[in-house]
Amino acid sequence: MTILTIIGARPQFIKAAVVSRTLGAKGVNEMLVHTGQHYDANMSDIFFDELEISPPEHHLRIGGGTHGQNTGRMIEAIEKVLLDTRPDWVLVYGDTDSTLAGAVAAVKLHIPVAHVEAGLRSFNRRMPEEINRVLTDHAASLLFAPTETAVEHLSREGISGASVHMVGDVMYDAALFYGEKAERTSSILVRLNLALGQYALATIHRAENTDNRQRLAAILEGFSGFDSEIVLPLHPRTRGRLATLGLALPGNVRAIDPVGYLDMVMLEKSAALIATDSGGVQKEAFFYRVPCVTLRDETEWSELVAGGWNRLAPPTCGSDISLAMKEALGSKGLEISPYGDGNAASRIADSLIGGVGT
Repeated sequence: MTILTIIGARPQFIKAAVVSRTLGAKGVNEMLVHTGQHYDANMSDIFFDELEISPPEHHLRIGGGTHGQNTGRMIEAIEKVLLDTRPDWVLVYGDTDSTLAGAVAAVKLHIPVAHVEAGLRSFNRRMPEEINRVLTDHAASLLFAPTETAVEHLSREGISGASVHMVGDVMYDAALFYGEKAERTSSILVRLNLALGQYALATIHRAENTDNRQRLAAILEGFSGFDSEIVLPLHPRTRGRLATLGLALPGNVRAIDPVGYLDMVMLEKSAALIATDSGGVQKEAFFYRVPCVTLRDETEWSELVAGGWNRLAPPTCGSDISLAMKEALGSKGLEISPYGDGNAASRIADSLIGGVGT
């Protein structure tokens, strides 16, 4: 059996790492295609090294354009790879342009698609990620849902039966494995002179925030009203937008270059609070039991809000963001376990090997 895995963004590298390790252990031949969607070295190459992922057999080097440009070029390039390799399955992750491009290229060649993290919904069709995930789910032959809520979303859209599997969340698999490794190997706290639990960690990268001056300004105003230091690994998109929009970081925000995965895990585990617009970071905050404030109008991970580990702070008012961060500081949610038992990768591999859902 041959599986072609298509990845292009940091969260996909993390998810693919645990699944690829399991596929290899079960004797499956896997080929990696890296679209190049994340083309900054700290946002791509370092991750491959730290996660011990084999170098991709195909590197498409497509990135930096608009959604339409990137997706179109990726479909064309992925189609060529598929025609040359003819895999048994195409495996895609999450909700990026790479995800959609891989799914479209495969189904048009009648190659079955398996989608990891199927069934997530924010119900905000203005988000490119929402469009990507909905279309990919409806193209896939095998849908790996991380939660029961995701299964319910698929069912309401007419997708059910043998093609849908509630496997748990591969990010939880990764958190268990790499959390311990980060403790052993990361020196980020020493390098940045940070003390355990004495800072907040923030990430901002979604276009809905970085491309809207009013929302981005509200986030910065909110940060300025927080009493502790905020460490902000600055995404290239955000850095560029700050300059273009003429916005400056508050004095209590320390901007750092993007960091590798293990350093990011250590920053998350050691923070007193996390403020983010990232779906993956919301979950990682929960895995490490750090309170989280989500800088969006909605979240795909509604169970974390219901469980008290996460709270929404729409970036429309700086003082509301500051208040949400202060209220979240030191808080604890309910003891919940919505993301499985840390064996999602094994279930995914077994389903692919068995051809379940085809």
